[in-house]
Amino acid sequence: MQTSGWRGKKAKAVFLTVLAGVLWGTSFPAIKIGLNYVNPYVFVFLRFLLASALMFLIMLSTKKLTYPSKQKKLILFLGVTNGVAYLLQYVGMNYTTAAKAALFVNLSAVWVALLSPKLIGETLGRKKILGVLAAVTGVVLVTTNLDFSMLSGGQLIGDLLLIASGVVWAFFIIYNKTLVMTSDGVLQSLTWILPLTLLPMLPFVFSTAAQIPALPAQAWLAIVYTAIACWIVPYYLWLEGLKHIKASTSTILLLSEILIATAISFVLLNEILTTIMIFGALLIIIAIVLVSYRSD
Repeated sequence: MQTSGWRGKKAKAVFLTVLAGVLWGTSFPAIKIGLNYVNPYVFVFLRFLLASALMFLIMLSTKKLTYPSKQKKLILFLGVTNGVAYLLQYVGMNYTTAAKAALFVNLSAVWVALLSPKLIGETLGRKKILGVLAAVTGVVLVTTNLDFSMLSGGQLIGDLLLIASGVVWAFFIIYNKTLVMTSDGVLQSLTWILPLTLLPMLPFVFSTAAQIPALPAQAWLAIVYTAIACWIVPYYLWLEGLKHIKASTSTILLLSEILIATAISFVLLNEILTTIMIFGALLIIIAIVLVSYRSD
């Protein structure tokens, strides 16, 4: 009976994680569209300011707002790390495609494989080494399309910023597992991570804050959608899923994010996908599976 109950919890965790990936996948084309109407610094700042305000209102109305007593430093670290990663993503997406953004951000799984031996004592086995090699090859193919003249263009800057955001998110992923296992409550932790995410953004947003009153409706629609449907909801679903599945399993399930982002970007944004880029994307997906898979 206990085994059956555990399987039920695990199946629910898998469903919640995939759903989180689907919602996160819609964020890449939504951000790309929103950047047509608002600069990246104002966009990302308002997104998390709105998300923070909503979470505080929800927690206050349910009388569940408490300050976590055990994980103060960890929550501060996660908030600031999240803010830096999102800054890199938003600025990078000014120069490259939404589909590439989804691929490069999800390379965080590969960086987790490289960093985890140092940070949490995991071993870097043969599969992970192969995964890293596949990821590097895939990145070269997706970034250049084997046309190396592209390396001198602005799109390379965007790609590198997105890859850097994936590296920063690797730290975020590794230490989120620690948060889930020691947290006083998932929602309480989420409520405090959100405003702390704003800290790295403050120096950049002050110089552009004058644009906020003149933002068009399309900009506000993108801000509201990405704040609620692409952060509060999927982050909560992901943390709930992490309670009953491994972080590595979660990473594989979140590949749904890449598929959704690529499909929407191809249909709505008319983004071009060449055969070489598709092959490179498949290598990246294979790499993520290789570095994430562990037998239970």
